[in-house]
Amino acid sequence: MEQSALERATAWANNKYFSEESRKEIQNLIDENNEKELIERFYKDLEFGTGGMRSIIGAGTNRINTYTIRKATQALANEVIRSGKEEGLSELKVAISYDNRRFSFEFAKEVASVMAANGIHAYIYKRLNPVPLLSFSVRHHNAQAGVMVTASHNPPEYNGYKVFWNDGAQVTPPNDSNIINNYNSITDFASVKTMDFQEGESKGLIHWVGEDVENKYFESINSKAINPEMCSENGGKLNIVYTPIHGTGYIPCTTALSNLGFSNVQVVEEQKLPDSDFPTVSSPNPENPEALAMAVKLMQDTKADVAFGTDPDTDRVGLAFEKNGEMVYLNGNQIGILMVHYMMNGLTKSGKMPTNPYFVKTIVTTPLQDQIAKSFGVETFNTLTGFKWICGKMNQLEKTNPEKNFVFATEESFGYLNHEFVRDKDGVSSITLLSEICLHYKLQGMDLVDGLDKIYEEYGFSSETLLNLNYFGKEGSEKISRIMDNFRGYSEKTFCGEEISYLEDYSTGESKSFTDSKISKLDLPSSNVLGFNFTNGTKVYMRPSGTEPKIKFYIMIQEKEGSLEEKKQKANQKTQEFLDYIKEQADQA
Repeated sequence: MEQSALERATAWANNKYFSEESRKEIQNLIDENNEKELIERFYKDLEFGTGGMRSIIGAGTNRINTYTIRKATQALANEVIRSGKEEGLSELKVAISYDNRRFSFEFAKEVASVMAANGIHAYIYKRLNPVPLLSFSVRHHNAQAGVMVTASHNPPEYNGYKVFWNDGAQVTPPNDSNIINNYNSITDFASVKTMDFQEGESKGLIHWVGEDVENKYFESINSKAINPEMCSENGGKLNIVYTPIHGTGYIPCTTALSNLGFSNVQVVEEQKLPDSDFPTVSSPNPENPEALAMAVKLMQDTKADVAFGTDPDTDRVGLAFEKNGEMVYLNGNQIGILMVHYMMNGLTKSGKMPTNPYFVKTIVTTPLQDQIAKSFGVETFNTLTGFKWICGKMNQLEKTNPEKNFVFATEESFGYLNHEFVRDKDGVSSITLLSEICLHYKLQGMDLVDGLDKIYEEYGFSSETLLNLNYFGKEGSEKISRIMDNFRGYSEKTFCGEEISYLEDYSTGESKSFTDSKISKLDLPSSNVLGFNFTNGTKVYMRPSGTEPKIKFYIMIQEKEGSLEEKKQKANQKTQEFLDYIKEQADQA
């Protein structure tokens, strides 16, 4: 056995700072000579990444537990105190929320206790609440930071710790790297400041956040309805099925729908209440059809119009509906297309479109949305993948261009934001917006596929496909590097028969034209991402995953010639050609 792992495990088991239960858990593994498990738990310290940390729950330095949560919180507290001094703040605050996972509430209380011990006021929700309400609480309380205890849609054995900054968005440079450095410098768990939770309450440092703040959130998102009169008058005509998939969404989503006038909502009974074991699904991810299976069955049994599902921390939403006897699962790009068009069309027709409107999306999200925004006079900003970058752009524009007004933000991985009251993707407001869109089309005798086709007829057809190629271990990591290097050095004028217009390399921050070899600068942070842009508007982006042993290829086909059916056929054929070509190139790397 690796001696260092055994030594660290023995030190944990003998350290009376840790609870008796935690020490016994490790001692039992030592007694059983469970070499593999001890190495997994102690071969390194749990890493704090740019947005926080996520791991399996259990005792050990490489696990999520009371002590790694405390360590992360001390690292965050140090950065809050440093930046607070820099800004001359007399009182420091941090907002806290938590999902339904094992120990989430206990971990959230640990966060509050460490903050209180550092003289920072902690605002913790009385009941579990999703990511958007955490972001709302940060902004509502003028807090310097926020913590969401969640592992999103990871398996049940996981939990995690997501950090937000004072704008309500996930933490970005330089604060993220400062927190990471603070975390790495803490070598002794006993050095972390902590206070008894009840003592923190009695000293006025720990505050419970209740329904008054929740209700302000609901009022805020309700104010962004595009056609509230249509919803209040006809909301009962849309038969909705909803599942929170055992997560945080039940109360927020049903409350928001009811407030807008959607009275005909059925919730999947078996998945209604929070359950840390997620007993009815293999993965609580609404992007995957299997996670919506029970909602789909209830929809079919009751002849409902649509089924929605949200992930455990309710920042993503997926949907399904039946058309001509077949089940339709829209992808994240298609949902975003419907939202962008409905919102911008509605705001324009009602005269509510703000001056200098703007829209934010990621570079790997369909360019059809850029075209739609342009047609309504809305400026588009593209960012790197992830809502932290989307909201970072919103925060930047708020400071540098206050005359610009936010309208919408989206990413292809089922994340959407249709209001400025939070700074992360919002599954609650997304469900109300989608319900409004479904009702809008139903009243015209149409469904969401009909709505999409109408948009495609006007703007041209787009088809988006995500290819994941998995490569495991050290060899896999090297293989992924070779694949990126090979595509980075691509010199042919065509790619899979398509004429290349320019290649964007976000690691160097340069865009190279393939027609005249001119180099231009990219106005985005450095990232290991490549983007092939073709003369017909089609795009292919590629990037290694930051969290999994895989490389992702985003294929975005644009077809503008022929009938809609011909465009769809050509797009399907071209997509398959791209898939085959990319796999062939990857195999040769």
